[in-house]
Amino acid sequence: MISCKLTSPELQKYKTEVISLLKSEVLQRKELDNGYQYSFDGSDKMIDHIINFIKSESACCDFFTFNLSVEDVNRNVVLIITGPEGAKEFINAEMEL
Repeated sequence: MISCKLTSPELQKYKTEVISLLKSEVLQRKELDNGYQYSFDGSDKMIDHIINFIKSESACCDFFTFNLSVEDVNRNVVLIITGPEGAKEFINAEMEL
């Protein structure tokens, strides 16, 4: 079963602080078969935020797979989040990302 290991208050705080920041910085979102692909500006600060997100998220939701790449000269950063069946629904419902 897919579920977050954070308690409700912890999850709410996490959504407000970490996920809200990423959500506000998404340049493009692309639906995949088993997850989503997100594009961001590749500034050092944004890369740090994404890495912190991956560290936090992998601790509480160990069913996700994360792929992070810097794709071109403009330093566009792509984050791909995938997982087992139900992962996309979890991303939409719980993470709202």
